[in-house]
Parts: sequence; structure tokens; C-alpha cells
Amino acid sequence: MDKQAVFAQVAHLEERIGELYGELGSLKKKIIELLEENSKLQIENENLRNRMNRKSSKQGEGSVQMGEGFDALARLYHEGFHVCNAQYGSLRTQGGCMFCLSFLYKEV
Repeated sequence: MDKQAVFAQVAHLEERIGELYGELGSLKKKIIELLEENSKLQIENENLRNRMNRKSSKQGEGSVQMGEGFDALARLYHEGFHVCNAQYGSLRTQGGCMFCLSFLYKEV
């Protein structure tokens, strides 16, 4: 093989790597979007279940436990999602969020 052919092959491989890198970036964005949507749908499902349970139970009989919603938010935060009002439901990509932490650890 001559030098021109090797150089052409390396150039083609470099183009291919660039294309694959672009595809990988778009897949990563799509995964983040799907995770955020999944998180929102899980929260919505949980809220709907709670609403159905409240309607089906008699009035005057105990209500939903106070800590249930807080536990759900804490679980979402530990799964990697924001629970603060600034970025609620979006994926945390850079470690802890001080707004989320201040919300989770505030004194009631």
C-alpha cells in the first residue's frame, strides 16, 4: 500500500469517527429527554393514584401520610433528578444542587 492510500484511509476513518461522535451526542440528548419525561410521568402517575385513593376512601377517615410526598421527592433526587422549583424534573448532571438540598433539608 502506498502512502496516499493509507492517508486516504485514515482521513476516511477520521470522518467516520466524527459522524459517530455526532450520533452519540444526539443519542445522549435523546436519552436525557426520555429520562426527564419518564420522571415527569412517574410523578404524574403517583399524583393520580393518590387522587384516586383519596376519592375512593371515605371522607373523615385518615388522609395521605404527610411524609409520602417528601419521600418521593427525596427518592427522585437520589435517582439524579432536580426537585427544586428552578429546574424541577430535569436531570442533574453536575453533582448536588444547592437549591434541591436546601429544599430537602429545610426545617418544617
